[in-house]
Amino acid sequence: MLRVGLTGGLASGKSTVASLFARHDVYILNADQIGRELMQPGQTVYAAILSHFRQYPDVPPLMLADGHLDRSALARYVLSTGRLDELSRIVHPAVVAEQQHRMDAIFRNDPDAIVMVESALIFEADRAGTIPGFSQRFDKLILVTAPEDLRLARYLARSGEACSAEERAALEDDGRKRIAMQMTDREKTPFCDFIIENSGTVEKLEAEAQLILKELQRENLRLRNEGATPVAP
Repeated sequence: MLRVGLTGGLASGKSTVASLFARHDVYILNADQIGRELMQPGQTVYAAILSHFRQYPDVPPLMLADGHLDRSALARYVLSTGRLDELSRIVHPAVVAEQQHRMDAIFRNDPDAIVMVESALIFEADRAGTIPGFSQRFDKLILVTAPEDLRLARYLARSGEACSAEERAALEDDGRKRIAMQMTDREKTPFCDFIIENSGTVEKLEAEAQLILKELQRENLRLRNEGATPVAP
């Protein structure tokens, strides 16, 4: 069994890379998706978020008419007020606990599995202390990189193709704030085993993923043959 962390900044292309590995029987756990699930009505994270942020008199309405959390309003609020860390301390531990639960289930059913956790904040959560030692939970770490201007363009394209000029400007400002709050690729690179540069063609990206997959498979085989125990959670 092999635990792999897949990380990268905003709109670097992590999900695209993850999909390439998934085609070759690598199990993918998406941190954002798990977070969205835990923010649904009835979940403890949902209740904890509402309870915590309603203490602030300046907080906007955080619930939609159907009772679901208004994640966009919440994101704008924590980014504009500097309270992102407070949200992270509620969400991150719950997401990682659920990741571990799902990972354990996969390994019970498939002891030779390679499980890849796709998360933008592996190093940030570690450094901020919301999940101490998070980056050490993985046997291998992959960083997806791309130039900042390209990442911002991707973010705008996927978020505001049909929006007004004013809305587009607000989105661009939001994207820049999100990028600024994340560690740079240069800061993350020394701690990663593999780097995937994602500013070229899909064919080039797939070729890089294939090379890394072979290395992961070799490492997984080595651990199995040596009877090694993967990094403990």
